[in-house]
Amino acid sequence: MLMTDLSSAPMGRRRVLLAGSAAAAAIGIGAGTAATRPEPAAAADTAAAGTRDTAAICTLTKELTEGPYYLDHALVRADVTEDKKGVPLELVLTVVDTATCAPINKALVEIWYCDALGEYSGFVGNNGHQEPDNGKFLRGGVLTGTDGVAKLTGIYPGWYRGRCIHVHLKVHTGVTLTPDGSFTGGNEIHTGQLFFDEKITQAVARLSPYSTNTVPRTPLSADGIYGNGGTAAGLLAVTALGSTPSAGYRGTLTVGVDPDA
Repeated sequence: MLMTDLSSAPMGRRRVLLAGSAAAAAIGIGAGTAATRPEPAAAADTAAAGTRDTAAICTLTKELTEGPYYLDHALVRADVTEDKKGVPLELVLTVVDTATCAPINKALVEIWYCDALGEYSGFVGNNGHQEPDNGKFLRGGVLTGTDGVAKLTGIYPGWYRGRCIHVHLKVHTGVTLTPDGSFTGGNEIHTGQLFFDEKITQAVARLSPYSTNTVPRTPLSADGIYGNGGTAAGLLAVTALGSTPSAGYRGTLTVGVDPDA
């Protein structure tokens, strides 16, 4: 039976600070697209850029729903790709304390999302495509450094019925890393979703294997969960890694949380 996370109700009373592309543009750290903002050959260090974003932006918004595809005991790893084909994606997420905007060290930033055919590991077949399912692809997380930055790599997400393209996000503090490469314990202080500019998604959707996804794609403007939070609710500032969409993208965001939540 197909499951979708169509509920637009925010969860909990915790609040989160998010710096999206609209806010970034307002202070001159704009979020480009493949057509307007290719990655410079001598780009500034992304961690330093994340620190500047943290100091400049303090905008509060709601958390977003977890959805039905979360699995506990995610692997602690920076590269979640495994054998999945698709457009390369880098995520640079800076976690800060909402009260002070100071970066939070050793926060576990966890992501999970669907592949180019809209299938989640552990739930393959729910979007109508059959493929191998190891229960692990496109799932994982890393600890932030003293600068609050977590860097993860994977592929650009695909889509499933009823939702726009997105990446799920959780932030944990006080976790214990385990010998099997996962984590345990700690305090879950944020649940949210990351979103992409529609023009970029349109370019990616024309490429293989995304173009073989048989399910109709819901655009950003028609997504009830994104619309409930507005443009500040996880809209990534995206830069191109090359001159064509197939070269990939980097998405950045400042995520502020209440570490005592």
